[in-house]
Amino acid sequence: MASSHSSSPVPQGSSSDVFFKKEVDPTKHVRPVQSLPDVCPKEPTGDSHSLCVAPSLVTDQHRWTVYHSKVNLPAALNDPTLAKRESDFFTKTWGLDFVDTEVIPSLYLPQISKEHFIAYQQEISQREKIHERCKNICPPKDTFDRTLLHIHDKSRTDLEQVPKIFMKPDFALDDSLTFNSVLPWSHFNTAGGKGNRDAASSKLLQEKLSHYLDIVEVNIAHQISLRSEAFFHAMTSQHELQDYLKKTSQAVKMLRDKIAQIDKVMCEGSLQILRLALTRNNCVKVYNKLKLMATVHQTQPTVQVLLSTSEFVGALDLIATTQEVLQQELQGVHSFRHLGSQLCELEKLIDKMMIAEFSTYSHSDLNRPLEGECQVLEEERLVSLVFGLLKQRKLNFLEIYGEEMIITAKNIIKECVINKVAQVEEIDTDAVVKLADQMRMLNFPQWIDLLKDIFSKFTIFLQRVKATLNVIHSVVLSVLDKNQRTRELEEVSQQRSAGKDNSLDTEVAYLTHEGLFISDAFSEAEPVSAAVDTTSQRNTSPHSEPCSSDSVSEPECTTDSSSSKEQTPASATPGGVDIIVSEDMRLTDLELGKLASNIQELLCNASDVCHDRAVKFLMSRAKDGFLEKLNSTEFIALSRLMETFIVDTEQICGRKSTSLLGALQSQANKFVNRFHEERRTKLSLLLDNERWKQADVPAEFQDLVDSIADGKIALPDKKPAAAEDRKPADVLVVEGHQYAVVGTVLLLIRIILEYCQCVDNIPSVTTDMLTRLTDLLKYFNSRSCQLVLGAGALQVVGLKTITTKNLALSSRCLQLIVHYIPVIRAHFEARLPPKQWSLLRHFDHITKDYHDHIDEISSKLVAIMDSLFDKLLSKYEVKAPVPSPCFRNICKQMTKMHEAIFDLLPEEQTQMLFLRINASYKFHLKKQLSHLNVINDGGPQNGLVTADVAFYTGNLQALKGLKDLDLNMAEIWEQKR
Repeated sequence: MASSHSSSPVPQGSSSDVFFKKEVDPTKHVRPVQSLPDVCPKEPTGDSHSLCVAPSLVTDQHRWTVYHSKVNLPAALNDPTLAKRESDFFTKTWGLDFVDTEVIPSLYLPQISKEHFIAYQQEISQREKIHERCKNICPPKDTFDRTLLHIHDKSRTDLEQVPKIFMKPDFALDDSLTFNSVLPWSHFNTAGGKGNRDAASSKLLQEKLSHYLDIVEVNIAHQISLRSEAFFHAMTSQHELQDYLKKTSQAVKMLRDKIAQIDKVMCEGSLQILRLALTRNNCVKVYNKLKLMATVHQTQPTVQVLLSTSEFVGALDLIATTQEVLQQELQGVHSFRHLGSQLCELEKLIDKMMIAEFSTYSHSDLNRPLEGECQVLEEERLVSLVFGLLKQRKLNFLEIYGEEMIITAKNIIKECVINKVAQVEEIDTDAVVKLADQMRMLNFPQWIDLLKDIFSKFTIFLQRVKATLNVIHSVVLSVLDKNQRTRELEEVSQQRSAGKDNSLDTEVAYLTHEGLFISDAFSEAEPVSAAVDTTSQRNTSPHSEPCSSDSVSEPECTTDSSSSKEQTPASATPGGVDIIVSEDMRLTDLELGKLASNIQELLCNASDVCHDRAVKFLMSRAKDGFLEKLNSTEFIALSRLMETFIVDTEQICGRKSTSLLGALQSQANKFVNRFHEERRTKLSLLLDNERWKQADVPAEFQDLVDSIADGKIALPDKKPAAAEDRKPADVLVVEGHQYAVVGTVLLLIRIILEYCQCVDNIPSVTTDMLTRLTDLLKYFNSRSCQLVLGAGALQVVGLKTITTKNLALSSRCLQLIVHYIPVIRAHFEARLPPKQWSLLRHFDHITKDYHDHIDEISSKLVAIMDSLFDKLLSKYEVKAPVPSPCFRNICKQMTKMHEAIFDLLPEEQTQMLFLRINASYKFHLKKQLSHLNVINDGGPQNGLVTADVAFYTGNLQALKGLKDLDLNMAEIWEQKR
């Protein structure tokens, strides 16, 4: 498939081609004649123009001909001269797609047109014109020798007379075809009457052949004459070369004799020393090899001794070192052919033993008495086990520890319950068989003590787990640190070795008769001891037998432990146990990092397990509704205990477990619902039995209000008996203001403080408590409105009527609650997260509702007097006596109203209320005067009305707190138009 350029050399033009080509015009193309290479370049060979290259059968047989040309398959298939391609031939093998496939033009090759060469043509046209002009002015010199050309043409013409068959490189007369072509049988047939003609033709053939021979001899003689000087020079050089070789042979012989003498005198002794040194080194190597084999032979007994003392790491190191020695230095030793498989089986056995030992250690560590300090049990044993498991890539040992943790957590609760039940004499264990039923028979103090014991045991348990896992974590981190240090040392050593390779000089090595190099002999003597040291350090275990005191092997008696202590920096566990990491840990940094994170996760799982078991313990006790029946004090004690345990476990593990917190929140929600329902029911009963009369204020409630004023929003502690002897007060004094209240409001304030104190004791229920408290305040507002304004108390309590005193007392109670709403709001705001401050808007809504209720009560009082004025003034007549009975009755009712509300409501509110009542009075009086057509004209009727109004004004201003009241009675008269 290759083209002719790659398969055969392209023929180069030479002077000999003129004999095989058509005659060409010498003026068109003439090449200078090339001379033969000089045989002896030291002497001149004559003029090169006197030599020429004649045709030769020997050289011409390697020349390129048309038969050397080849055409590749793509050229044949893409031949543009073919009109149609035979599809049967190609499609039979390559498929039908071969015919229809079109060559897609390349996207990377541009389409070349004549426009691409316009710039080049413009640039070269001027140069071409100059070149043509120079050719015409200065024609080329004809340096070719016309005589020599004529000779060449004549020789070529003569040679063309010789048939080509004689010029073939494979010309041989023993070939029948060739023989028949050269000597036809027709020239030798003498039979018949044609004998004379055949004889003449044979003679003609002989002459022709002789003529061919003459032509060839003439050309050969001509070629020899052209190279005569070279032939004579070669003969002369041959004699000189023979003399030179003879002298050289004699000099070589003398040199060999001298070298033999020097070798005998100076080299044989030194070489003998080198051979003896190599022999000694070989003997040392054989001795060390035998010593190594003896050490390897003691591997299995040594491993058994190490396993008997639970030295798993030492046994694994010894097995790994022995396997390495067997593969590298003792490979092919027939006596150790089964030792490798035996060590592999022994290694698998050690893996099982380590897992069983770690399981036993975990059981012993987690099930020891939960008392005293949280120290790690047999820390050195734990470190050895962890190193062995890491070395063997047994990373599932944490799962074993996790399973043992779950079992231990169950046993802790069981043991605590058994111990507590045994201390209670009231429980008959024979009658009540199940442990859960026995636990449910405990009262709250006994049960809370049991829960405290369980939480304390769980705390110690988690501390022990953390201490153990810290040791394991420190071992993992030591291995990780060792891997990083090893990687850094390897990088440094590679850089140093690269520098040494660049700085080494090339040594000259002389080959001895035994095939060894002198430089090798010297270099092997130096590192042999270092190599032996390395081998002995790698193969010798800290627990193996001591080395012998042989003088040759003394430098090699270094133990593995000493070398590792020198090369490996030692770290320590939290308990102070030194950690020395071996060299052959096969764990990657990714695996070690994942294992370290799994250790931390296992500690968190231990916390989750304890919380889960505690939740199950709580749920088993809550089956009979025990937790829902707890009072506030008991539930707060339980909540604080659980929150303390949650905080303790979070400090130990670094993560908060959610299961116990969720159970606490669930119980807290139930407690809040029950707490709120109890208070709401209590408030409802109080309101239904409230007669809306002013109640005495006990001293404890006054102290409660005073503590709130001091910033302490909580129920006060119980006072001594002497403090309880104080008499109740008539009113409640709040920051200098007196509040006449009913008994229900006093208890409502205490209930509100219970809500606030519950929020302080159980912060997790703040949001629920806020919602419930706002609901309670709304209920009090709506229910009191129904009972007083809506006159519901007439049917509920049996009141005969709702008096103004009832209304004023209700208003004052609402004002007291409104006074404390900002205090309650600030209390909850300090305990709510900022994202839940939007819930505080409920207090704003409640405040608005209370103010609306107070305004409605005030309007109700005004409406009562308004209806009275309408009734009395509609019968008013302007006549004597003065004051009239109507005004006397109005003043009497105003005095009763003042007496009813003045001691209940503040002075400012009383004044505002009477201003509104006075406005109503003026409205009805003006209306009646207009009806009676009484005007301000100074007449008798005007005087009577003025006297009545003056009586009304004097009586009203004589009332307490209303002296400075601006009544503006001039408005009763209509303005004159």
